[in-house]
Amino acid sequence: MTEEIIIAGFGGQGVLSMGKILAYSGIMQDQEVSWMPSYGPEMRGGTANVTVILSDDRISSPILQEFDTAIILNQQSLNKFEDSVKPGGVLLYDPNGIVQHPKRKDIKIYKIEATEEATKMQSAKTFNMIVLGAYLKIKPIVKMENVEKGLEKSLPERHHHLIPMNIEAIKKGLEVVEEYQP
Repeated sequence: MTEEIIIAGFGGQGVLSMGKILAYSGIMQDQEVSWMPSYGPEMRGGTANVTVILSDDRISSPILQEFDTAIILNQQSLNKFEDSVKPGGVLLYDPNGIVQHPKRKDIKIYKIEATEEATKMQSAKTFNMIVLGAYLKIKPIVKMENVEKGLEKSLPERHHHLIPMNIEAIKKGLEVVEEYQP
């Protein structure tokens, strides 16, 4: 099994940390892992993306042109990466701020109202974990206990008290993701 993922959005949406948690979760499952971030000089508001590869076999290169899954969190990223999803692949997106929705018919498209759900949870910081939960519903490539270990590994110890809230957000994402028909 090899899963090649691009996660893309604005800086500040938790794109890189979502990828890091996935990568650590894969390591906890004894998978081969690649985590390659890409971001502009802006901390918040600029574009950011991360390529994550989880595999049972050695990974030959972290540089990809096509992906099994694209997790898209803004219009700019949708414009850039929709065509990079392999035929038969998955595109998961949050429709908040999206004016031109995905159009491809040769991939599975899912939407997650993560912005709305994070608002209901009264914590904007749970946004990326809601998205991660939606992804894990669609493709359960890592076990939940390994996601918890991945959270512990990627979050500084001073933030470990937030892990239960993050787990709750992941579970919310598992519940509310839905298929989208263009």
